[in-house]
Amino acid sequence: MQSSHKDTRLAASGTTRCGSESPRSRYESIREASLCIARPLRTEDYVVQSMPDASPAKWHLAHTSWFFEQFLLSPSLPGYQAFDPDYGFLFNSYYEAVGARHARGDRGLLSRPAVEDVLRYRRHVDEQMLRLLEHRAVRQEILALIELGLNHEQQHQELMLTDIKHLLSRNPLEPAYREDLSRSGPLPAGSCPGWTAFEGGLHEIGAEPGEEFCFDNESPRHRVFLYPYELADKPVVNSEFSEFIRAGGYRDARHWLSDGWAMVQHECWQRPLYWSEDLQSEFTLGGRCDLDPFAPVCHVSYYEADAFASWAGLRLPTESEWELAAAQHALSGNFVEQDRLHPVAAGPTPGPAQMFGDVWEWTASDYGPYPGFRVAAGAVGEYNGKFMCNQRVLRGGSCVTPASHVRRTYRNFFYPHSRWQFMGFRLARDRSR
Repeated sequence: MQSSHKDTRLAASGTTRCGSESPRSRYESIREASLCIARPLRTEDYVVQSMPDASPAKWHLAHTSWFFEQFLLSPSLPGYQAFDPDYGFLFNSYYEAVGARHARGDRGLLSRPAVEDVLRYRRHVDEQMLRLLEHRAVRQEILALIELGLNHEQQHQELMLTDIKHLLSRNPLEPAYREDLSRSGPLPAGSCPGWTAFEGGLHEIGAEPGEEFCFDNESPRHRVFLYPYELADKPVVNSEFSEFIRAGGYRDARHWLSDGWAMVQHECWQRPLYWSEDLQSEFTLGGRCDLDPFAPVCHVSYYEADAFASWAGLRLPTESEWELAAAQHALSGNFVEQDRLHPVAAGPTPGPAQMFGDVWEWTASDYGPYPGFRVAAGAVGEYNGKFMCNQRVLRGGSCVTPASHVRRTYRNFFYPHSRWQFMGFRLARDRSR
């Protein structure tokens, strides 16, 4: 398939995020970061698929290379020949316009190509991409598409860590991904969570045109009307969620949406994913650890977040309410570069804290198009728009998100039953009008 560059304008809008960093340096550093994530793995770890929603690490490494080969090298580098014609079938994810693909749930059956073959594939793609970047006449449209590919790679870096965690948790030995992760002790008990008030009225949300890279689902910028509300200063923490469990939260249908209650019954949910039965420990990328009562609760579905909010007599914020609050805060937090790879307790920060990093925060908003959104033509137009159904929006990034990948306007989205991602939530409440 020969995709034209105009097909990508709405999939990736805005300028590149290089700043003082050259396009070559940014490309090399992000590509190397994926390999750094994979290095602690044993060879056997690269291949196993722990559930249909997860993918083997080897597949992530190959798919992100396929993306550059498919959408940049093949159409833009004169004389380029595919590394292996079969890889297009093996490592296409969901692009219908590109062609058929290997079934998602069977990715763990791909014992071949071997890990070393996939690494050779990455080196080949990187060599050819550097040739493309060094071309004197490289166009702005190509640079914008490279930036989309790099942000796509960062999404898969996060997914790699998420999928590795799920994979290792299924092993009875509960092996650690890494033994050297940084850890923070719990904060002293006794501080009560506070609330920050926000005025109602008309507000603008969404990405500013041309301000920086953004995905197409973050635009157009538009006005929304909000009623006065208050947002919790911190995400719900483990000790608070433990109270919900001990109060019979997973046994009381009154607090659950119908689909959520059906999921609880069908899957026998009794606590967040990775928690021990006695609610004293949880599995982490550093192995099994004591549960920090003051750290944000993590690995809960939208259904669990909504049920907790109902039990507490509160609600989840909308994504508009979340973005308005986040506009007042710097883009800093516990991201993957902090080398913890796990949520940590917040410090004594006034106002809404931990808006970025630690856990993706569920919102009450359905994932749908903003007013004026248009799906781009061509295969890259499938990146976001076709998933705007039956999913919920999450905001803020997590402890395994690259810091340069996060924006105040970033709209992550998952199905409401999903919980293997680093997902948490904070509460909101209405103010008198």
